[in-house]
Amino acid sequence: MEKQDVISALAALAHETRLDVFRALVRAGQEGRVPGVLAEALEVPSATLSFHLKELKGARLVHAERRGRSLIYRADFDAMAALLAYLTENCCQDGGGC
Repeated sequence: MEKQDVISALAALAHETRLDVFRALVRAGQEGRVPGVLAEALEVPSATLSFHLKELKGARLVHAERRGRSLIYRADFDAMAALLAYLTENCCQDGGGC
């Protein structure tokens, strides 16, 4: 993962609602969630959720799949692993406590 991708991912996750959305999608696993279910579970208006999903998608932390008339959103577990690997490799060196 490149530094700019890390910055984009961390910036996206540095918002309470986006972090909640991402956590909900991680917990949903590969099944993913439709926006309506996410909005209800997180008690977030649909328009607000749409904005935050767009930001997470732009940061490549989630992806959407069209299934019929619905969009299914899923966390990108490869991107999450790459982010964690980058942070571990680049932030926990030289006796940084990791």
